[in-house]
Amino acid sequence: MLGGCGYHVAGHYSNLPANWQTIAIPAFKNDTTRYRIEQRLTEAVTREFLQRTKFRIVQNPSQADAVLRGEVLSVAATPMLFNATTGEVTMMLVTVHTKVALIDLRTQKPVYQAKDMVFRQEYQISTDVQSFFQEQDPAFERMSHDFAARVVSNLLEGF
Repeated sequence: MLGGCGYHVAGHYSNLPANWQTIAIPAFKNDTTRYRIEQRLTEAVTREFLQRTKFRIVQNPSQADAVLRGEVLSVAATPMLFNATTGEVTMMLVTVHTKVALIDLRTQKPVYQAKDMVFRQEYQISTDVQSFFQEQDPAFERMSHDFAARVVSNLLEGF
């Protein structure tokens, strides 16, 4: 009954070429001073591809039908909220700009390209020294999951 309405079972529809078996996802390039952010994003995208697609994922492009290249362009942390009494920062907003491209290695042409993907994540800064916990790393972890989900969805759904 729903066959012609445009709905698809999640994870089974793909705008990518049917003859592809393998996609290479080498480590993303990091143009920032933020330590290991490119590793987090690369690992998150790899996990997302493995969970949601049938493709075999490799690091070496010479063993693949396509290569997904990514680059972290910038990372900025901006104060968002302040304590009205002390003036201390209590909440930060981290913004990451990235670009990704999926290249068909047979034709050497991009199948998908996003030149500026922007991701934001808020995190709180504890003012209590005894219970201090650095929230920036968990914020980057949440952001990497959001990034990976969007990249893979865009690739599979043709956005």
